[in-house]
Amino acid sequence: MNFTRPSKRSDDRVLAFATHAAALDSVRAEVEAAHDDNRWWPPTFTDPRMRMLAAGSSTRINHRMVDTYAAVLARADAMGFDSLTDLDDDQAHEQAHDLVAPLGLTEARPTYLCSLADTLARWDKDGTDPTAWDAATFIAPFAREVRGASCKVARCAALYALGYHCGIIPVDSGMATELAPALGFTLPSGPVAHEHLRTLLEHAVARHTDALRTLAAGQNVTIPAEAAPTWWTHLVLVYFKRLYLNQPPARLCPRRPTCPALTHCTHTRT
Repeated sequence: MNFTRPSKRSDDRVLAFATHAAALDSVRAEVEAAHDDNRWWPPTFTDPRMRMLAAGSSTRINHRMVDTYAAVLARADAMGFDSLTDLDDDQAHEQAHDLVAPLGLTEARPTYLCSLADTLARWDKDGTDPTAWDAATFIAPFAREVRGASCKVARCAALYALGYHCGIIPVDSGMATELAPALGFTLPSGPVAHEHLRTLLEHAVARHTDALRTLAAGQNVTIPAEAAPTWWTHLVLVYFKRLYLNQPPARLCPRRPTCPALTHCTHTRT
């Protein structure tokens, strides 16, 4: 099977898609609400270790559970990362188990926390500071060294630890299964599909930074002058996916991506 490779054609498809999606009032409202003050990444967290912990805690949490997720993170932040992990293994695991109980995965999440603490302590001893890495460098060693940190979690940890404007476009399962076909992209099977799509999307943003910035300029969002609009593009795509692809409405064009329109074209059902 021939997988879609980064090219001018794939870049142009992402730009065209983002242009149509960003113009939808429903998508714009969600993007503006989430861009500068996102509930998944509490801006009050000053310890990057806590933000990496938040990335692992967000696994398999949907938007309907965000209040529960935020409450667990607030409790964890009040306790502090060191107090969460400065115990023997059994105590730390039991404390983490109680903390994350409202979120489920009460074995996987404590394992992630303990492994994260061990990995960060080892890196600190070696003089390694993961927050000094660029985003692309961050993902592979984090996924390799931290138990429970798939590449998906590592992408999220990079985004949370380095900041939303670090250049990462996180890709979840829905983006790989629903968004990629809508873009006309063919991905490899398995977890590598997420990384493949991330590469395609980030390549498109790099090529079309100015055009995407122009689109974002018409919305109530703040993008640092030196940053590519990767975070804005991610939100546009992920909210279009959630609002229009998860449960396609009648106004969504059934001939995407052949038809350049996404909604309300001559092909849509009445």
